[in-house]
Amino acid sequence: MTKRSVVSVGATLLATSLIMAGCGSRGGNESSTSAGGGDNGGSTKVAKIGVIAPLSGDLAALGLGIQNSVDLAIKQANESNAIPGWKLEIAPEDDQASADVGKNAATKLAGDKDVIGVVGTLNSSVALQVQPVLAAANIVQVSPANTGVSLTKGDDAANPKRPFPTYFRTCTTDAVQGPFAARYLFEKAGLKQVATIHDKKAYGQGLVEAFTAEFEKLGGTVVAAETINPDDDKYDPVISAIKPKAPQAVYYGGEYPQAGPLSQQMKAQGLNVPLMGGDGIFDPKFIELAGSGSDGDLATSVGAPTDTTAAGKAFLEQYKTAGYKDPSAAYGGYSYDAANAIINALKVSLKDADSVEAAKQNTITELGKIDFEGVTGKVSFDEFGDTTSKVLTVYKVTGGEWKAESTDSFD
Repeated sequence: MTKRSVVSVGATLLATSLIMAGCGSRGGNESSTSAGGGDNGGSTKVAKIGVIAPLSGDLAALGLGIQNSVDLAIKQANESNAIPGWKLEIAPEDDQASADVGKNAATKLAGDKDVIGVVGTLNSSVALQVQPVLAAANIVQVSPANTGVSLTKGDDAANPKRPFPTYFRTCTTDAVQGPFAARYLFEKAGLKQVATIHDKKAYGQGLVEAFTAEFEKLGGTVVAAETINPDDDKYDPVISAIKPKAPQAVYYGGEYPQAGPLSQQMKAQGLNVPLMGGDGIFDPKFIELAGSGSDGDLATSVGAPTDTTAAGKAFLEQYKTAGYKDPSAAYGGYSYDAANAIINALKVSLKDADSVEAAKQNTITELGKIDFEGVTGKVSFDEFGDTTSKVLTVYKVTGGEWKAESTDSFD
């Protein structure tokens, strides 16, 4: 059995690693499309960091948290004059959680001569279309939320090969998050029989496949394996197929717009067992959609709880002070760290560059060397562009709120 070690939450996170300059001067600005921060004069050159995320639609709560957190990092960098002679600007694009729309967004950013990096996407399925477009333009991409394994290791699991040297991520993958959930249910919750459901999308299917392999390896039994369509809102046939198999829990691969109603309908039909999912359901919207019956439902999310660490608390306070009207949500800290990873690389690549184009290749090189303590813990990347951090947390709905249940390092 793979060794696990309990993480002492916040022990290694240093608030002093945050870029603190000018925290109190942003007032109540709600705009998340401003360049942010100081004025370095007319001779200052401009470099843009794009954002590709769902800024409208069902997943906007997550996408807007991503955008605002990147905006905060950019404002702080400008206010501290982090890159002398250069001013950073944010260039947000709404992908509507659609692969085709995301590809168009990437094409637009790739055509902008000032864009040198992109934070995004939220959805792994969108990233599959965005990756090659940005790579062709030599633009680095750092995702705070993509968990699909193939994005960094290709489609041949036995012979992993990095598809694009421009792609990195600050979150852990399905290969970690799915097994982490399986271990929690089998070893800590003591559940031996579960059913699985996924939404047929890359994220959901990947989570369920990784979960299933680990749960069965541990000795558990998957008594039913079902799927839904992402556009469905009534799940009677799936619930009816699962209920007679008497699962002790249901593991769901997908996001909160479907997971919330699924949990509500499960309980209404007498399937009174916990629904567990990945970080895609870890949002207050899930609880709102699932209703009072959601108490006991579970979710995993990458990293230690942001509000329990010194660095995380500092980030949340800065975010609040900046006056954003939308919460940082599940991926705020990871987006902030992703933006700062790019900014730290730019401190080197833009230093002696006379244009964004001239700095692109060096930015890729420098991003691969990044190593700092961020909001979410240690920020560094392995040879595939994956985060070296394997810390995750299980959250449980308790009294109508997500509460941290267990934080561990997956080794």
